[in-house]
Amino acid sequence: MPDSPLSDEALAHSARLQALIREQIAAAGGAIPFWRFMELALYAPGLGYYSAGATKFGEAGDFVTAPELGPLFAGCVAQALAPVLRELGKDARLLEIGAGSGRFAEHAIARLLELDAMPARYAILEPSADLRQRQREHLSRCLAPPAFDRVEWLDGPMPDDWNGVLFANEVIDALPTPRFAIRGGEVFEEHVAFDDGGFVRSERPADALLAAAVRHVERQLDAPFAEGYRSELLPQLPYWLQAVAGGLKSGAMLFVDYGHPRREYYDPRRGDGTLRAFHRHRVVDDVLARVGLQDITASVDFTALAEAGTGAGFEFAGYCTQASFLIGNGLEQCLAAHEARAADEAARYALRQQAKALTLPGGMGERFQAMGFARGAGFDAAFLLGDLSFRL
Repeated sequence: MPDSPLSDEALAHSARLQALIREQIAAAGGAIPFWRFMELALYAPGLGYYSAGATKFGEAGDFVTAPELGPLFAGCVAQALAPVLRELGKDARLLEIGAGSGRFAEHAIARLLELDAMPARYAILEPSADLRQRQREHLSRCLAPPAFDRVEWLDGPMPDDWNGVLFANEVIDALPTPRFAIRGGEVFEEHVAFDDGGFVRSERPADALLAAAVRHVERQLDAPFAEGYRSELLPQLPYWLQAVAGGLKSGAMLFVDYGHPRREYYDPRRGDGTLRAFHRHRVVDDVLARVGLQDITASVDFTALAEAGTGAGFEFAGYCTQASFLIGNGLEQCLAAHEARAADEAARYALRQQAKALTLPGGMGERFQAMGFARGAGFDAAFLLGDLSFRL
């Protein structure tokens, strides 16, 4: 079924963002790096996809994240994080990066309260003012005042030294990523220009940081990339991770996202990378179209994430599929508890369907993976089922 036409309001919104990006392109001499285009398309204040008011999550939006399906995902994550929070004591904090609609926080807080592991502060680092307001309204409705009073929104990483856990679901895939291409054995960086009424790709020689990062990957793969090979690479990932962790002294970090270990990510058969867009629950190949009205995303190189976490001084705790992580952290018990409280058989059926969606191999269960790090706290037990670290 074809998409319904875009509204005049949506088209006008996209035109305003397109004009802003065209100004940036002109100021840069005719082209900007792709990562900068992606940054503007997603995060330009008041205009970017995540910064403006359109619905992003759930059936009415463009994609569905695990927390939007219901309480099971957040309940299992809370179960995995609870031992760390209890070990760290009454002053422990939880920092969620990019909280979406607020549904993860809603269900995670409920489960942490049940487990007597509610942190002293539940902090949300959300760059989108629009999403921040939606999260605040949602959580104020569904949390009792004592719990809601512990929730806070940050403008940046924790401003002081802290102990606790950091959690990010589907965040790294939305970081503005450079794109590279191999031409004549040299590394080029993909740029975006404007021509004939639309945005088009162009290439310029890569800077030293991106070129060195590409050569690092080639050495690990034991073979150079083929002529014309294109993909994404985030050389700034270690700096981003250290920035969001801030002064985390003791605790754990948990990242859940879709992606691959490095050798699979840069498989020769994946010759144009993993970049794509989402619009109304459909994958869109033209990531330069409909600016401000579609999500842009790239899969995560989990080997790069492992390097970034250990390079920041954390111990690698584990790596497994989302299905293994959820099953290993109480999915069966969580499902049974919610079924026991369900109003009727229809509600119980919906819960079982939710569990399937989270764990089926052809869906979220294997496409999404979980990776954890720890410092001065035990977190390895969360990854005992289905360890995949040998693939990194």
